[in-house]
Amino acid sequence: MKYDIVESYDELKIKGISDFDPKHIFECGQSFRWKKEKDMSYTAVYKDKLINIKKEKDYLTVKNSNAKDWETIWHEYFDLDRDYSLLKSNFPHDEHLLKAVEFGNGLRLLRQDPFETTISFIISSNNQIPRIMKSVEMISKDLGKYIGTFNNIDYYSFPEPNEIAQLSEEYIREKYKVGFRAKYIKETSERIASGEFNLDEIRELPYEEAKKKLMSLAGIGPKVSDCILLFSFQKQEAFPIDVWVNRVMKTLYLGEKATKKEIEGAKKELFGEMCGYAQQYLFYYARELGIGK
Repeated sequence: MKYDIVESYDELKIKGISDFDPKHIFECGQSFRWKKEKDMSYTAVYKDKLINIKKEKDYLTVKNSNAKDWETIWHEYFDLDRDYSLLKSNFPHDEHLLKAVEFGNGLRLLRQDPFETTISFIISSNNQIPRIMKSVEMISKDLGKYIGTFNNIDYYSFPEPNEIAQLSEEYIREKYKVGFRAKYIKETSERIASGEFNLDEIRELPYEEAKKKLMSLAGIGPKVSDCILLFSFQKQEAFPIDVWVNRVMKTLYLGEKATKKEIEGAKKELFGEMCGYAQQYLFYYARELGIGK
């Protein structure tokens, strides 16, 4: 994607970016490291960088960054090499999906850090987004490195696997308010920190093999593995089936008696090879409008 960047001493103005709305991107359930500001902008953390971004009429205003960082870090993070207009035009002609795409037209899938995504979605199991975000924030503040301050709030990077692995299960449970997930967080961090499990290998594996490998980690089942594969490893076949996807698929496509196995089996037939992207539009559409509730 080609776009223009105008850099001033304290912010960027970026013109020409299509299919990009921070609200759709950050509020679609794929990330837990953002804060909505009073001016409707979003402050987000990625690794050791902090950014504030707001959609104006026909451009983006970006604060706490510079043109070099945008081009070398945020361009990839926001998946700006992918033509989402082309992607959406290649979806099957489906009235429900068309409505979902129109509703979340500015949605893009982020290219997130694998370890942070893995731990975040272990925490997400049977949990609510505000609580997930709070736990991730507490882990970062306790163990991560200070990145910077924006609007009087301090931000921290997410820690490395060994920094979590050295903690006790009780400490993780009580300090970060993660309940039964503490055991899974510790065990998974230990396996990754020791080198027994190499997250980097996941990227090169075919989808089914990658999913099976991820599910060998403590606390990772079918839904969580698909979230990690879609939001960090860009496995487009991954189709996370949470409560909202379950509802929208039953209500709009397969009927109330459909099982998760049947939903999984129907994904490519209904949405094609890019079914993971279709899932995210449908998830956001269903959750925001309460479809099937």
